[in-house]
Amino acid sequence: MDDKGIVLLVEDDKAIMRTNRRILERDGFRVLCAQTLVQARTQLKSQPDVLVLDIMLPDGSGLDFCGEIRRHTAAPVLFLTALDEQHEVIKGLKSGGNDYITKPYSVDEFAARVSAQYDLARRVRQSAGREHLLTCGALELDVIAQRAYLSSQDMLLTQKEFALLMYLMQNRSKDTSPQLLYETVWRQPMADDDSAVKNTVYRLRKKLEGSGYTITTRRGEGYRFEEVL
Repeated sequence: MDDKGIVLLVEDDKAIMRTNRRILERDGFRVLCAQTLVQARTQLKSQPDVLVLDIMLPDGSGLDFCGEIRRHTAAPVLFLTALDEQHEVIKGLKSGGNDYITKPYSVDEFAARVSAQYDLARRVRQSAGREHLLTCGALELDVIAQRAYLSSQDMLLTQKEFALLMYLMQNRSKDTSPQLLYETVWRQPMADDDSAVKNTVYRLRKKLEGSGYTITTRRGEGYRFEEVL
């Protein structure tokens, strides 16, 4: 069967991990495994299409991890956990989860739900075409997934870095003051300290190296997204 995509399983029970891996590989998925959040963060570099998270893990909560990764990926997240009370389900969905499966469970239903989330995400991407992409040279921003790519490699931007870069790219013909950037990206009035903007711009400049573009500073005017001469 053709490879459908990548699923990341984050589960500390080895028996459950083996069963779920086998059933998903049977359905054509490439499966990555992690027993801890530390391992899961490393596996995210492979850009999984779907994540299946346990909630109670040795080094933290899957709920917190879901909120954390939502800054970097729009990939569907399914919680697979023994916590079956309604308020736990609601917490899982509010943290950014797309589905919630409680143990014990039917492995066939589990596989069907993973496939359904994968297929839905794929249809959304296909229907969007390329209208959701903002491109300059080798630099490409996916405004739906909120991910930036340089020469097809994920730049792993934070939410604030992505928002700031997108605004400057969309307004590249003019300078933008630190105050306006702060109000747009942080969504609150800026006090006298503009260090948050400066630090974010500094990190972006480092990550933009090799793209053919940079963020310039004009004294008394602000910041501008420009081509490197």
